[in-house]
Amino acid sequence: MHRNRAANVRMNRSLLTGLALLLAVPMTNTAASSEVPTLVARVASGDLPALAQRLPEQPAIANFDSPELQVGEYGGELRLLMAKAKDIRMMMVYGYARLVAYDPKFALQPDILERIEIDENRVFTMHLRRGHRWSDGYPFTSEAFRYYWDDVANNPDLSPHGPSKVLMVGGEAPQVEFPDAFTVRYSWSKPNPYFLPALAGARPLFIYRAGHYLQQFHRRYADPAKLQELVTEAGTRDWIGLHLRRDHQYKFDNPNLPTLQPWVNTTESPSERFIFERNPYYHRVDSKARQLPYIDRVVVNIVSSSLVPAKTGAGDSDLQARYLRLDNYTFLKAGEQRNDYSVRLWNKAIGAQIALFPNLNSSDPVWRKLARDVRFRRALSLAIHRREVNQVVYFGMALESNNTVLPSGPLYKPEYQKKWAEFDLEHANRLLDEIGLTKRDKRGVRLRPDGKPMEVTVHSAGESTEETDVLELIHDSWLKAGIKLYTRASQREVFRNRVFSGEAMMSVWSGLSNGVPTADMSPEELAPTAQDQLQWPQWGQFFQTGGHAGEAPDMPSAMRLAELNVLWRSAPSAHEREEIWHEMLAIHADQVLSIGVVCGVNQPVVVSNRLQNVPVQGWYNWDPGSYFGLYKPDMFWFNGSGRGG
Repeated sequence: MHRNRAANVRMNRSLLTGLALLLAVPMTNTAASSEVPTLVARVASGDLPALAQRLPEQPAIANFDSPELQVGEYGGELRLLMAKAKDIRMMMVYGYARLVAYDPKFALQPDILERIEIDENRVFTMHLRRGHRWSDGYPFTSEAFRYYWDDVANNPDLSPHGPSKVLMVGGEAPQVEFPDAFTVRYSWSKPNPYFLPALAGARPLFIYRAGHYLQQFHRRYADPAKLQELVTEAGTRDWIGLHLRRDHQYKFDNPNLPTLQPWVNTTESPSERFIFERNPYYHRVDSKARQLPYIDRVVVNIVSSSLVPAKTGAGDSDLQARYLRLDNYTFLKAGEQRNDYSVRLWNKAIGAQIALFPNLNSSDPVWRKLARDVRFRRALSLAIHRREVNQVVYFGMALESNNTVLPSGPLYKPEYQKKWAEFDLEHANRLLDEIGLTKRDKRGVRLRPDGKPMEVTVHSAGESTEETDVLELIHDSWLKAGIKLYTRASQREVFRNRVFSGEAMMSVWSGLSNGVPTADMSPEELAPTAQDQLQWPQWGQFFQTGGHAGEAPDMPSAMRLAELNVLWRSAPSAHEREEIWHEMLAIHADQVLSIGVVCGVNQPVVVSNRLQNVPVQGWYNWDPGSYFGLYKPDMFWFNGSGRGG
C-alpha cells in the first residue's frame, strides 16, 4: 500500500505539486508576543483565549516568496462595492480558505488541511490541523465531516438526490471513514480526479458542516418542541427549510453560522452595508508567526451596478473589479491621482469574453433541427465580423477567437482559435443555401423550412451594455447573411429558466470558465455534464441527475464528448489525458457547439495606493482562481493606520 501511495504521488506531481508536504512549522512562544492589536483587549478581558490557544498546533504559513510580496502590518478597513445583497457571497469566493487551494500558478496545495495522502486518485486521506477551531472557537475535527456525510449528504430530506454528483463515480458513492478526530478518508474503487478541484473551487464542495451549531435545527438531534418553535419563528414550512436556510456556507448570509474564512459576516440581510470582522481563530499566519488576516474588517456597500464605476472612480472602493468593464478604463484612469488609486489590467482566463450558445435542446422543433445542423452553426460563426467587434467595442485590444483555450495555455493550438471563425460572408451564405434556406422575405431575411422568417432571438441576462454593443454589430453582419437577430434581456434567474425549458433559441454569456487548463484538469466543461451549460441544458441535466431528469444526448458530437469525458476520468497517464483534451477541443472547434467572438479582454482592477500585496498583473478568473482569492486577500494590508481610501 505504501509503495502504491509513493508511486501515485510521483505520477500526479504535475497537478498536485507539494500536496503531500507539510506546509507549516510548530508554533512557539513567538505567537504569544504577536497578538493582533485589535484583539488584545478581548484577550485581556478573558473574552478570547490567547493567540497560542487560538491557532492550530501546525498553522498554515503564508508564502511570501514572490518579490512583490511583503510581510505586512495589522489594521484598516477594506471597502468593497457590490450591486446586490446576495453578492456578499463573493466574500466566500475572495476569502478563499479551502481544504486544498490553488496557488498563483494553479497548482493545488493543502490549506485548511495540514496534509493529504492520495492513492491512485482513488483514496484521499485528509489530515486536519490539531487545534484548529471554527470562528466561534469550537474545535474543527472530523466530526464536522461526519455530520455532513451522515446527517446532510445521506439524509433523504436534506439531500433528496443523495450526495453531490462530484462524489459519485459511475454511480458509486465513496466509502467515507473517520479513523480519528483529525483524519478523514474518502475512497472509491475507481479514480475520482474531480474530487480535489471541487474542494478548491470558487464555489467549493463543502464536505464539512458546523454540526455543533446546526444540530439545533436537525430533527435527529433537536428537541421536537424546541425545533417547532424555531421553525415557527423563522417562518419556514418545516425543519428541512430551516436547516437549509441556516446552512448556506457559500451564501455567507447567516451571521450565526460558524466559518473557517478569514473574515466573518456580522450583518443580517437585508442591508445596504455589510460588515465582515476578522476571524480570531483563522488558521494561517505570516512568516513571523503573526495570525492573518492583516486587515481588521471588510465593509461591503451595496449600490446599483450602474453606479459602481462612478463610485469606484470617486475613491469609494479600495479594491474593485466586479461590475467594472474595459470601457470604464479611461474614466477610471482619469481619477487615479485625485483619489489615490491605481488602475491595473489583469488577464481573464475565460475562453471567450462573449459567446453565443445555440440551444440544441430547444422546444421549437424547426429551430432545434437547424441548430443541430453543423452547417448552420458554421455559417453563423463565419458571418460574425470579429475584427469589427474587436475594433469598435474593445479598441483592438482583444483577440478574435472561438470559445476555446487561450494562447497562453499549454493545450492551445491555432486551429482551435481560428477554425470557422474568419469573417467570410460568401461562405456563410453558401452554407445556408446548401441547407435549403434559399427563400427570403421582402426584407431579404431568409425563411425557415416552416415558412417563418429566420429571426433569431438571443436571450441575455441583461447585465452588460457590452453584450448589447457586441450583439448590435453581430446583428448587422448576420443580416447580410439573411438572418435577423433580436435581443431579449431578462433577470438572470428568468434567463436561465428560459434556456432550461427550451424557450430560448440562443443565449449569450461568457465562454469557457477555464481557458488555461492543463491536461490534468477536468474537461467536463466541454461535455454535457451540467444543466447550466447553455447549449445543451437537458443533456447536462441528464448527466447531473444520473438520468433521473433531462434527456440523454442523441447528437453524435455531444455523445462522443460525453464518452471522452468518462474516458478522461480513468485515463492512466498524463499523455492519454492530454490526447483526450485535444480530441474534445478539436470537436468543439470543428462542430462550433458554441460561437466565441473575442477573448483576451483585460479586466480593470482598481486598487488603493495604500493597499499592499495586490499583484500588479494577475489572473482574474472565476474557477480556477476565485478572482482575488487566488492571491490570498488575507495577506493584503494597508501601509498606514486607518481604513483605505
